[in-house]
Amino acid sequence: MTNNDVPRYVISVAARMVGIPTYTLRYYEKVGIMVPSRSRGNLRLYSDRDLIFLRRVKTLMEDLGINLAGIEVILRMTQRVRELQHQVEELESELRRLRETESRFQGQGQTQ
Repeated sequence: MTNNDVPRYVISVAARMVGIPTYTLRYYEKVGIMVPSRSRGNLRLYSDRDLIFLRRVKTLMEDLGINLAGIEVILRMTQRVRELQHQVEELESELRRLRETESRFQGQGQTQ
């Protein structure tokens, strides 16, 4: 877990840092936009990465006029793009490995 992933801010501090009301954070949790970590005492805790995410949501809503339904679609599409990028990287790595194997195999065939 990186420093950005460590849950450290209670809801009131997170809300103040992002510039949105605490009830908005509770609503985001209710609809599944953002699910914070929980302390042993069941307090909501937000990480720096969560705050970056919340600022992005706020920007999409306030600056671009996108509603929560649109944000959910954007978030799903963004996640899917990340998954596809990861698959492409894996496939490219596998292709390099196969080409190296083919090259070694062809090199052995020429020496015999």
